[in-house]
Amino acid sequence: MIKKSILVLVALLSISAATAQIRVGKAILPYEENFADTDLKLNGAGMREMLWIDLYAGGLYLQNKSQDPKTILDADETMAIKLNIVSGFVTQKKMIKAVRDGFSKATFGNTKALDERINKFIKFFSEPIVKNDIFDIVYIKDKGVKAFKNGKELGVIEGRDFKYALFKIWLGDEPASEGIKKGMLGLQ
Repeated sequence: MIKKSILVLVALLSISAATAQIRVGKAILPYEENFADTDLKLNGAGMREMLWIDLYAGGLYLQNKSQDPKTILDADETMAIKLNIVSGFVTQKKMIKAVRDGFSKATFGNTKALDERINKFIKFFSEPIVKNDIFDIVYIKDKGVKAFKNGKELGVIEGRDFKYALFKIWLGDEPASEGIKKGMLGLQ
């Protein structure tokens, strides 16, 4: 009787652990995250592709689900974007270029007010990027954007204006990818 109870308990724990994640292409993203003592839930996830090659999976984590990018961008609350690199085509050099281009699009080419902080953010990509690296870009209310690579904190950049431009790279009118934007907003 005890063996059966233990087996049932193990089976139930396995099922609940298996449902605590979602597969996006070759990446696996958790349904829940906790940053700065704030519980966040996966709002949605998508895959950044180029020429039919999966580059990275991106997940958006919010306190309350939303499909409105403007509301998300304007919100002054803790939220996060998780990027799970699934291809060797994503390199340090390409990531830096993509981030610079993303900020330029997000600010309509007017990055002057953010340049110092953008350069600080770019330094977070100073080490090689390899397949299976995971980046967490976390906006913490009243603190700023905290970046992590594979769980290791890279630094903090202050300013809600910086968060707005950074998150706009994926959620703005000219996102890195329409597919990843729709995925993060839970629209596909």
